[in-house]
Parts: sequence; structure tokens; C-alpha cells
Amino acid sequence: MSDIRHSLLRRDALSAAKEVLYHLDIYFSSQLQSAPLPIVDKGPVELLEEFVFQVPKERSAQPKRLNSLQELQLLEIMCNYFQEQTKDSVRQIIFSSLFSPQGNKADDSRMSLLGKLVSMAVAVCRIPVLECAASWLQRTPVVYCVRLAKALVDDYCCLVPGSIQTLKQIFSASPRFCCQFITSVTALYDLSSDDLIPPMDLLEMIVTWIFEDPRLILITFLNTPIAANLPIGFLELTPLVGLIRWCVKAPLAYKRRKKPPLSNGHVSNKVTKDPGVGMDRDSHLLYSKLHLSVLQVLMTLQLHLTEKNLYGRLGLVLFDHMVPLVEEINRLADELNPLNASQEIELSLDRLAQALQVAMASGALLCTRDDLRTLCSRLPHNNLLQLVISGPVQQSPHAALPPGFYPHIHTPPLGYGAVPAHPAAHPALPTHPGHTFISGVTFPFRPIR
Repeated sequence: MSDIRHSLLRRDALSAAKEVLYHLDIYFSSQLQSAPLPIVDKGPVELLEEFVFQVPKERSAQPKRLNSLQELQLLEIMCNYFQEQTKDSVRQIIFSSLFSPQGNKADDSRMSLLGKLVSMAVAVCRIPVLECAASWLQRTPVVYCVRLAKALVDDYCCLVPGSIQTLKQIFSASPRFCCQFITSVTALYDLSSDDLIPPMDLLEMIVTWIFEDPRLILITFLNTPIAANLPIGFLELTPLVGLIRWCVKAPLAYKRRKKPPLSNGHVSNKVTKDPGVGMDRDSHLLYSKLHLSVLQVLMTLQLHLTEKNLYGRLGLVLFDHMVPLVEEINRLADELNPLNASQEIELSLDRLAQALQVAMASGALLCTRDDLRTLCSRLPHNNLLQLVISGPVQQSPHAALPPGFYPHIHTPPLGYGAVPAHPAAHPALPTHPGHTFISGVTFPFRPIR
């Protein structure tokens, strides 16, 4: 590598960048012939940092800067390289060597150039780059994934009006990248503040993708060898948790964003008559369509988990991720209660109940009924949620689930077991509602009235 470096030092920045890609292509092609997964050692990474990201090897040296035109030419060189390299294994290892975070001062340059490269690949439909980016998103810590997602959202949803149409067209070109992009975007926009509500154009595009083909959000899961224990700090195998969060929190988050101003330091208890308060009709319909699609995908998971021998062993909707979601709903409900947001709270809890029921029935959410009851005990009362956490529920016939998981027990729901104040006035009061949940059937879909 030292001989290559001395040769590159005599070239201008763009020629050196192109040359280093050429040398590493030869190097890794040779490595792949003897090992299916060659280890990327320090030498190649240092060459890339010095001659692609312009980070000098000597600490005392001043970093070089490419002007805008040179940077555009560099991006074109890289795009063309990945397009022309026919071996996917070589493309993947070069992409990984270029853009895998190293925890050093080159990471900012690395992430900046990655965002611009993927943005260019979207604009000119360079599928090999998008496929490499999909793999990168799958094996890179989530803190870096959301940075790439933010760069793309800024380019295609904020900077140029109407440019979202260009991003929308990659749905058919690289569904795998779209799946990983959705997962990253739901991790970025968690609706925890007004700034983290997804832009309308982005929401409309994602809902269009998923409604057209709900299987899109399972592509990574269906095409990846999976261990029962997934690494912590990386993107989920599917965007299901993030999409459930969007659907459940949206009514409350949009209501919070448009809440009336404070009066003498207190929120006014006056019921607003402004039809614009809360979620507008377009946003509401989009979240309704998204919620329906998510439920449809959840219903298919029992078959897919069984085929992979993961039913009862792998939860794609982790209980640990439902805990903060329920806490956020409870906090928002408390915050919005003076605003008479009863319809929004009811819709949010209805969607939560539906998602929990279908996820448990399909084996995507692994928890006991007692776990669920404890989790939801502090939420406002909701009839549908009470049914889900207290039964009656049909026991899954699948042998992989232990008897304690969501059993068929006719226990009175919370609030139904108390003795009435006037027993004689209610001689036929039932101890629980007479509804039976049927596995594989979704709950009625209720929009805001």
C-alpha cells in the first residue's frame, strides 16, 4: 500500500481518487478469490480517507478541500465506478470500505459525501449504488442511518418543491433500498416533537409505496439470514415498529402541534370550533391507509415466521419498543386533556389496541397478557384496548408459543369486575363483553369522526 500511496501523491485530487478506486478494485477482487468475506484492514481505509475524503495522514498537515465542481466530478467518478463494476461482492466491499464509520475525524466527510452520492444515485437512477446503500443501512449503527435519511429528505422534500417525484420513482428500481429508507425515516421522525413530524410529501410517498405493495416493508426480513438475537443499536429488520408509532401517535402529535396558545400561562379549556385544529383531512386519510396496510402486513407474519423457523422465537415488534410508545401516548394524552382531545385520544388508543392484537395473534409481538395489562394500566380507558388486554382471546394453535403467551382466559376486563352500586337495577349485567377475537381478522377500521 505504501508504493500505491507514493504514486497517488504525485497526482491531482480527482486523478488520485479515481486511481485509488482502481487499485482497491484489483486488491479486493484478488482477496475475494481466496476468501468469501475478506477483512478490510487499515491500509485500504487510510488510502480512501486520504485521497477520497481529503483527510491528510499527517496530523500537522492542513486538510485539503475540493471545490464544488471537483466534488461533483468526484461523485460522478464514484457513481460510474459502481455502475460499471459487474461483481456485486466487489461493489459491496468497496462501498463498505468507503463509507463504514471508523469513529475518527474522517466520518463527517464520509457521511457528507455518502449523502450526496446516494442523492445523485436517486436522481440518475443508479441501482447498484442504491443496492449498496441498502446493505450499508442494514449493517451500520442507526445514528448514522438517520443522518443519511435526513440528507435525502432535505434534498427531495425541502430544497426543491416537487422533487419528491424523483425519489418516489425508485420504488420499482430498488425496493430493498426503499424498505431500508422507510426504516431509517421512521427512526428519524418519531413524532416526539413538532420538528419530528414527517413532512407531508414524505408521508404521502411512503404511504403510496406501502399501500401499493404492503410486502415492501418485509423485504429485508424475508431476504436476510436471521439469528434469533438481533444486534442492539442498528436498524430494525422491518419498519413495523416505526410505522406503528406513526399511526398511533399521529392523532395526538398533530393535535399538539396545532393546540391554541396559552392564556395567562394556562391552556384554555374552551372547546375550539376551528376545523383546522388537529389533523387535516389529507393527513388523516394517509395515516388511516398506512394503519390498514400495517395491520395487513402483521397478519401475514405468522406464515413467514413459521417458514423461517422463528415463530415464537423472534419478535419483529419488540415488547421493549412498545413500552416507550405507551409512555409517550400517556404523556400526550395528559398534556392534551384540557384541550378536549377526546376523539384523538380514542383514535390513538383504538389503533394501539388493533396493532397489539394483530401483532400478538401473528406471533410478531411476544408477551404475556399480564405484561400487556401492566404496560397499559396507566392509559386512559378505551373499550377496545380493555378487550385486548383482558380477553376473551382465542389461543393460538401454534405449538411454538408457550401456554402463558396470550392465553384464552375469560378474565373480566379492568373496570368490569367491580360490584355495581345498585345490583338490583342491573340483574343481567355481564361480567365481560361477549366478543370473541378471531385469529386472522382485523378490527374495524375507524377514522376520526
